[in-house]
Amino acid sequence: MIIMGHRGAAALEPENTLLSIGRAMEIGVNAVEIDVRLSKDKEIVVIHDSTVDRTTDGTGPVCSFTVDELKKLDAGKGQRIPTLQEVIDFIDNKVDLVIELKEEETVESVFELIKKSNIEDTVYVISFWHRLVKTIKEMGSHIKTGVLLVGCPVDTCIATQTSADALVMNYSFIDMKFVQTAHKENLKVFVWNIDKRNLLKPYADMGVDGIGTNDPRVLCEYFM
Repeated sequence: MIIMGHRGAAALEPENTLLSIGRAMEIGVNAVEIDVRLSKDKEIVVIHDSTVDRTTDGTGPVCSFTVDELKKLDAGKGQRIPTLQEVIDFIDNKVDLVIELKEEETVESVFELIKKSNIEDTVYVISFWHRLVKTIKEMGSHIKTGVLLVGCPVDTCIATQTSADALVMNYSFIDMKFVQTAHKENLKVFVWNIDKRNLLKPYADMGVDGIGTNDPRVLCEYFM
């Protein structure tokens, strides 16, 4: 079972910051999930929303700020918006990294950073934009990928058509039959995000391959 810290440990520390990621690693996750976007000067930065309004003390679209300008914003508890390279260096291959692509323009740069940092074996690239997942797989067939979705599809073709390695699904839309079908197709099934202990047993019983959480303490105490 892979325990994934969603945006680090988003329930405990400011999301998508090095503080949040470090907290998740200290608690004992196997993987950390982050979101990436492009700055004005075409750097890959780690932030979920298309604007900085919700998660920092700034206002405006992420793409209207250079990296230096983004670094001046407070992302909570004095934390700064990290670049993807900073996150890769911080994690230092101690846990797997799950990178969610939020924008099409990030694909090539993310691929190049993965290659440059030699993390092909410890990374998943996922997205709700399934054509981006397919593009990443075409660029590097050895890079593991996953299609994000809300809802339970009729079959697994949504993943196989993109050559993905995993289905990354909202936990409300999954059952044992679907997990078994996916496993027969050699696909992994990850679910997001479970933050309450009393919800975990059915997903453990149906054999999902990984669970995302905003509070890694809950999953680590349950499975470890």
